[in-house]
Amino acid sequence: MDIHKKTNRPLVLISVMLAMFVGAVEATIVSTAMPAIAAELGGFSRYSWIFSSYLLMSTVTVLIYGKLADLFGRKPIFFVGLSIFLIGSILCGFASTMEQLIIFRLIQGLGAGAVMPIATTIVGDIYSTKERAKIQGYLSSVWGISAVSGPVIGGLIVQYMDWKYVFWVNVPLGLLAMVGIYFFLQEPVTERKVAIDFKGAALLTSSLSIILFWLVEGGQSFSRSSLTSFLLILVGIVLFILFIWTERKAEDPMMPFTIWKNPVILYANLVSLTTGVILIGVSSYLPTFVTGVMEQPAIIAGFTLTAMSIGWPIASSVAGHLLIRFGTFKVSFVGGISLVLGSLMFVWMTGESGPLWAAFSSFFVGVGMGLTSTSFIVTIQGAVSREQRGSATAANMFMRNFGNTVGAAIFGAVLNGALLSLFRRKDLDYEVNDINLLLTEEARSSLPVSKMTELQHALDGSLQWVYAVVLLFALISLLLILRIPRGKVVQYDDDRT
Repeated sequence: MDIHKKTNRPLVLISVMLAMFVGAVEATIVSTAMPAIAAELGGFSRYSWIFSSYLLMSTVTVLIYGKLADLFGRKPIFFVGLSIFLIGSILCGFASTMEQLIIFRLIQGLGAGAVMPIATTIVGDIYSTKERAKIQGYLSSVWGISAVSGPVIGGLIVQYMDWKYVFWVNVPLGLLAMVGIYFFLQEPVTERKVAIDFKGAALLTSSLSIILFWLVEGGQSFSRSSLTSFLLILVGIVLFILFIWTERKAEDPMMPFTIWKNPVILYANLVSLTTGVILIGVSSYLPTFVTGVMEQPAIIAGFTLTAMSIGWPIASSVAGHLLIRFGTFKVSFVGGISLVLGSLMFVWMTGESGPLWAAFSSFFVGVGMGLTSTSFIVTIQGAVSREQRGSATAANMFMRNFGNTVGAAIFGAVLNGALLSLFRRKDLDYEVNDINLLLTEEARSSLPVSKMTELQHALDGSLQWVYAVVLLFALISLLLILRIPRGKVVQYDDDRT
């Protein structure tokens, strides 16, 4: 059934971009408002869980939503996910304690797992491989716009209104996206027998929740070498092994492992994992280096990070034009080289390098992310049938989200360990939290020059270890890209909707 005459593709694309913007801007806009939120609600010790709770639920559910979209269609699952997200957003604004906000962020994250993968899958459905490669540039621009506008919107809301509107601003935009998808996207009616893999979904959710909890809270709520830590990771791994065993026997598995037999999909997903690690390393610790070591104001630190968000959509747009002509391998290989170059520049960066050096380093990483992510998502969607496109798209996004979580745990441990080791080696009576004194001009001005110099040298040296690990993952990404088969983009558009 050809439904192109009924589906208004430009308006569906606008609706999809609007939905993606709502999901993408959430991180930056909330980050900007968090100091004001913490000041009013208290409970600073639970600060990190405002982000972790959202990350946990959105990462755990992304695979499930992808499969459900294949079974029941994109529209109903998209509406369910976005509705849960908007309800969570409304509730977040009514939170009166930090504990309530964490619970409401869990609800928000539960819905967020549907927004990105299904929005991207809808684009895969309504455009051919050749068209899709170009359209991905528009989708990637959403990330750049959200990265630039999110902090500005969040800052204005906190300064002139109330932090509650940081969450409520999502609601009208989300509703508008739902209206556009409802009226302008027509899906084919499928006569497919539905067999929901409840056991697989339960095992996947429980195993990933435990593993992600161990990654996020390990070294904070409990020691990595403690009995609690050992039991958590053991149970998480056992449940995940049971999930794999169950999926191999399921009639209609939650995760069709057959798609991973395609080497392009396998290595694209593995590279998405490693680039997810790189992304969190740069975005989390570059502002700390620029403010703490270079002594630049927060707005300059934000500019250095924004450079990555500029490089990303530019590279995505270019990748869309190059992909059909040169194929996945060549485009992603250039992206891998750009990731290594940007990471090397971070390793060579010193306090005297200046913010422009940091911005260019960030820009090259953004170019690498744009070239690889666009190449992979277009190729993956073109390599599977419509019935598997939701699961395949979700799997790729899950790998990047999981990479973010793994990276957050790795880099937190590397930075804290390096700082403590340096303090002990130089017999300095400082704690990791003393680094906070470097992060604002007011706090730095209250420090004796000798103490500030010692702390800056410690932060500089410790962040060099962080960037060395970023470089390591960039090199791993490049090696994995070398395993991708050469050739043009695979096209599987016979059943395009």
